[in-house]
Parts: sequence; structure tokens; C-alpha cells
Amino acid sequence: MPYPSALEGNPKYIFFTDFDGTITLQDSNDMMTDNLGFGQKRRKELNKDCLDGTSTFRDTFQEMLDSISTPFPECVDYLLEHITLDPHFTTFYNYCLTNSIPVIVLSSGMTPIIRALLHKLVGPTASHIEIICNEAVPRPGKTMADQNGWTIRFHDDSGFGHDKSLAIRPYREHFVGTNESGRPMMFYAGDGVSDLSAARETDLLFAKKGRDLVTYCEREGVPFTVFEDWRDILGKMREICEGKISVDEVAKETYEDVKTNGHADKTTTTK
Repeated sequence: MPYPSALEGNPKYIFFTDFDGTITLQDSNDMMTDNLGFGQKRRKELNKDCLDGTSTFRDTFQEMLDSISTPFPECVDYLLEHITLDPHFTTFYNYCLTNSIPVIVLSSGMTPIIRALLHKLVGPTASHIEIICNEAVPRPGKTMADQNGWTIRFHDDSGFGHDKSLAIRPYREHFVGTNESGRPMMFYAGDGVSDLSAARETDLLFAKKGRDLVTYCEREGVPFTVFEDWRDILGKMREICEGKISVDEVAKETYEDVKTNGHADKTTTTK
């Protein structure tokens, strides 16, 4: 198994995160589908099919992207004009840089789009963020600048197209049978159906309030805590890193809330 490069500095913590709708306020793939493809109504039908398990994320996502005929460079320009960053992400990211916490983006999106958006929205320091995701490639006999000239090349052969659990697992398995106490504590933040495979893989899952990932975790009994924005995540991270609260205690707060109210109402707050 390859040695995960983020472990080279022996970090105490690693933060994995989704990109679209988590780091950003909008989902770039949804935005392209809604405005440059077949529209919101069909997209939401496919999202429900995926959440209900009647279709795979890979198949529904392929159908969404196939509905977009706009040349790829124009898609990128459109997203650069319309996508905005969670206003508290940069503060969170600077905290991670200062405290040597690797931030790794696990996305079902495509590398060129994510790199372009991070460079614009976060700045040059975003180059330190590792990105593991799908790729955009030209269709046979065409260029990316042609109408209907591009498609997605999925990261793996799974039903997710990019099974995020497979990207996280080596960080845990590297320590099995050796120095398990030396394994860094791992976190994940996400919001939607592409994050389902990652939901059980880290020590603490941050699920965005009101999104599909919360629905899935409540239904499947997956431990998680809710966030509204990255200010909430930063507040909890500081408490955990300073030893004021454990990840089990954080997840238990949300579990008790779900048990009492039937759903997660509480969000983490900055201390």
C-alpha cells in the first residue's frame, strides 16, 4: 500500500473535506447542470434516486454531466464568476496551516475546476491543499474547447465513481499492527450523496445542516455532528486540539439530540 504523503510530517490531525457545497456555498456541478444542462428538476430526481439507493452516484452524475454541451473552458469561466467561498473557510484553513494540520479535498468533482476555484477564492496558499478527485478529459476526436467536447474520467470503478472511503482508508490502515497509537486523529466534512462512502471512515464527521448527508447519517445511525459553516468546525476543532472535549463527546451531543427530537437541531458553536 502506498505511503500517504500527508503522513510524512507526523501530523496529530488530518482534515478531509468535500469541496462542492461544503467549502463553497454552491455546488459547482449542480450549478452547471441546473444552468448549462438539463435543469434542476431532473437533477433533484436523480439525487433522490441516489439517496434512496435505486441508482448509483456514478450513473446519475454521468447523466447530469452528459447534459452539458458547453465547452469546458466556458464552464470554468462561468463557475469562477458565480461560485463563492464559505466566508469562514479561509480562517479555518489558516488555522490548519499554522498548526500543521493537512487539509485534503476528496471530491466527486473535477481537478481543473477545483484548482481554479481554490486559487481564485483562497489564494496562492491553496496550492498546499491536496486534491483527490475525478478528471475532465476530451471526448474522442474532440478538444475540451469544442461543443460536447469533454466528459468525466472517474477516479475508480466503484458505484460512486470516486469512493472516498478508499482514499481515507490507507491513513488508518498504515498504522494497523504497528504503531496504532501514532495514527493521527482524522476528520471529515461533507454535505451530500457523494460523501456517503466516507461517512464511517474518520474519527469525527461534520455533516452540513439541512443537507442529504445529515438525512443519511440519522437514518443509518452513523455518528456525526452538524455544522452550518466553517466557523462551527473551527470552534470544535480548537476545543478538540486543546483537549477540552473528545470526538466521542462531540458525536454524543448530536446523537442525544437526534434521539430526543428525531433529528439533529444543534450545531457546533465557536468558543
